[in-house]
Amino acid sequence: MNEMIQETLVGWSRSQFALTACYHWLFVPLTLGLAVVMAVMESIYVKTQDEFWKKAAQFWQKIFGINFAIGVATGIILEFEFGTNWSNYSWFVGDIFGAPLAIEGILAFFMEATFIAVMFFGWNKVSQRFHLASTWLTGLGATISAWWILVANTWMQHPVGMAFNPDTVRNEMVDFWAVAFQPMAITKFFHTVSSGWMTGAVFVVGVSCWYLLRGRNKRFALASIRVASVVGLVGILTVMFTGDRAGIQIAQNQPMKLAAAEGLEHGGASAPFSIVPGIEVPKALSILATHDTEGVVPGIQDLLNGYTDNEGKVHPSADEKIRRGRQAVNAFAEYRKTVNKDSVAAIQARQTFEENQAYFGYGHIEKKEDLVPNVTIVYWAFRIMIGFGCLLTLLLCLTLWFERRGTLAQKRWMQHWGVWSIPMVFLAGQAGWVVTEVGRQPWAIQDLMPVGVAVSGISASSVQVTFCLFLALFTILLIAEIRIMCKAIKNFRMED
Repeated sequence: MNEMIQETLVGWSRSQFALTACYHWLFVPLTLGLAVVMAVMESIYVKTQDEFWKKAAQFWQKIFGINFAIGVATGIILEFEFGTNWSNYSWFVGDIFGAPLAIEGILAFFMEATFIAVMFFGWNKVSQRFHLASTWLTGLGATISAWWILVANTWMQHPVGMAFNPDTVRNEMVDFWAVAFQPMAITKFFHTVSSGWMTGAVFVVGVSCWYLLRGRNKRFALASIRVASVVGLVGILTVMFTGDRAGIQIAQNQPMKLAAAEGLEHGGASAPFSIVPGIEVPKALSILATHDTEGVVPGIQDLLNGYTDNEGKVHPSADEKIRRGRQAVNAFAEYRKTVNKDSVAAIQARQTFEENQAYFGYGHIEKKEDLVPNVTIVYWAFRIMIGFGCLLTLLLCLTLWFERRGTLAQKRWMQHWGVWSIPMVFLAGQAGWVVTEVGRQPWAIQDLMPVGVAVSGISASSVQVTFCLFLALFTILLIAEIRIMCKAIKNFRMED
């Protein structure tokens, strides 16, 4: 009965956090992308002194502001949930995880708050160059904010720069720079931010195509498409490059996530890439994961039963990791009991703990099958992300091509495609985060702390109530934002 209650609590806590994160991620990438588009347009205005570009920048700034306000509300709730629903997690690694979030709040958020006020209310009150700097700094503040949040998230995927203190039962930071600038964090930052540029660009293209379909604001629409397509293509190229780097890093640090994303039961050398079930590209997965056609990529069963990697290192089976993890848990409990009573027993217990510490998190895993994430969800989310990404890349290439040739206004099929690309780009972004977060289950912190241990000791019913409240609140906010943005888009007029 207690196990069922615990599973229910963990399930609802995960669902509430996923709900908040998914809603929040509807707003963040659009903020990052629109920040670049509006800043580029204002830069053109300052250079050319053409009032057309000023009005264009002001319109997209208005859409940015509507989206920014809702994004802040959901982001604040997301951070509070670490204390309410995941207090054991916050206690265990709060010294490390809290640092980047604190920096984000103190540095980036205040930077955004300062310059966004000048950006919105400083037109004709400050010099053009100062206003332009404020616009760029607003976007830079949002980007810096993303940096520190992604540093915290990456640390959950690959914990570094820390040491466990058995006397305080906490992980403590020993190398701030290792946490802040580990290669996975750098890759994740550029991958995520550039995907935001793509999101903002596709949104601008979609809205502009809507104007073209209705024969309104033609010059504004075509100019917006020109700027957004370039921004989006730069973003997509960066996404592709960093995605390649991320594949190698995930293969090294989170091989089970990669195996789940590929639905790879049995791996090995020259592993194929699965496009969809039954259609594979020979050796492609080995190339993506190791940059070697003969590279070894372990499958799910290899990871559970043990395997030998490309460097000849033997990786133990899941059962062995769980066995040694339980040794570490028991030794730690013995150390805590004897540390103030019997120094010899305490020394022996601590020695046993340190010998098995690398598998400490596995000591809380019930059975090896629990180490496998939901393969179906991760597999198809990965393909939604890649598939939609390819379609959106083609869209931006074609819109820029037709716009430069002066024929886009006559391509109604392209305009319809542009409008429908808006939900497509948001689905691609959501799918990417599903791969990232569902793919690392059952871990709250990779190989260190399962979600079942990280959850707070609260009743499942209280989480159910707040889940329903948040679902209603976030849905109302989302509907309100969509209605406000649609009204602003519908009422906007600019002479051609």
